[in-house]
Amino acid sequence: MKILVAVKRVVDYAVKIRVKPDKTGVDTQNVKMSMNPFCEIALEEALRIKEAGFAKEVVAVSIGPSQCVDTLRTGLAMGADRAIHVEANSSFLPLTIAKILKSLADVENPGLIFLGKQAIDDDCNQTGQMVAALLGWPQATFASKVVLDKGKQFATVDREVDGGLETLSVDLPAVITTDLRLNQPRYATLPNIMKAKSKPIKKMTLEDLKVDIKSDIEIVEVTEPPKRKSGVIVSTVDELIDKLKNEAHVV
Repeated sequence: MKILVAVKRVVDYAVKIRVKPDKTGVDTQNVKMSMNPFCEIALEEALRIKEAGFAKEVVAVSIGPSQCVDTLRTGLAMGADRAIHVEANSSFLPLTIAKILKSLADVENPGLIFLGKQAIDDDCNQTGQMVAALLGWPQATFASKVVLDKGKQFATVDREVDGGLETLSVDLPAVITTDLRLNQPRYATLPNIMKAKSKPIKKMTLEDLKVDIKSDIEIVEVTEPPKRKSGVIVSTVDELIDKLKNEAHVV
């Protein structure tokens, strides 16, 4: 069985985000970029499944500018067998990404597709669900545990919901999106980083995949959230209750 893992290049989680002066988006010039943390978890889970003998190949795929190759090299250093880079000079919304991944799935014919549940740059949490819908495959989102049966016919997935954990059984092929507590991604060792340089990264274009990139959504403006007001120190419980009641109106 082959596993396809989508990985996204995002602004590193430790970087303070700055909005462009013209408010057209987030400033990414001279900013540290890295693999989306949820995508790291998805790749780690795919590698563990392969190491357990349930899969023969793990393929990492990224969609975006030429710098995405660095993200794919990280995935190859973690243990992916090969990578696919779909070159695109602009950022796309989830539906377009889902169409691209659907076309790749038609070409690669994987038994499983792993994605992070969301990217930390846009927090959309939509791509995995859209991929499953376009392919007509079962889906299990927010996975905190994934177990494949020995016959590789179905997967049992624990997913986090508001009331606790929900357990699903999905027939394969399927789409699974990973949550934070599924695993702890491994670090790429220096020998594996060196080996990754010789692993293949296949270049593809949107024309190769015949994907319609028309979007019905336009981002009008990006603004920073309002700054929080400074806190107030109160001297007594009565004063605290008075402020909560008469100023904050929460009691």
